[in-house]
Amino acid sequence: MLQRDYVLEIIGQFVEGVSRALRRAAAGEKDGLVATEQEIGELLELDHATALSLAPDSLVTMMVLSGMGDSVAAYVCYALERLARLYEAAGDEDAAGLRRLQARAVAESFGCDPSVPPAELAALDAELFG
Repeated sequence: MLQRDYVLEIIGQFVEGVSRALRRAAAGEKDGLVATEQEIGELLELDHATALSLAPDSLVTMMVLSGMGDSVAAYVCYALERLARLYEAAGDEDAAGLRRLQARAVAESFGCDPSVPPAELAALDAELFG
């Protein structure tokens, strides 16, 4: 029960934080991209710079080892895929490609679909990417 409450709490915090960060990034604020990456790192309980520089399979391994991968995978997958789109729009093909590969690896490993936002992020997705 405590584990479930903890997971719900961190997911709630992530949804709030990533929503703010993605809005800033979609508005063209470069720090919004970094803030989105920081939110992903916090959700994974890893340093964002380290976590998001990992090869896709290594990122999945870290998620599995954390013990929370199944609980947060759809959120991580969604955020990585939307980051890829935003990096692409900003002209950073290298970052876009890595984020897209990371999203795909998370999707394949945890059985989530990067094109389908988690319910808590559906309205944001329609607003920014719809």
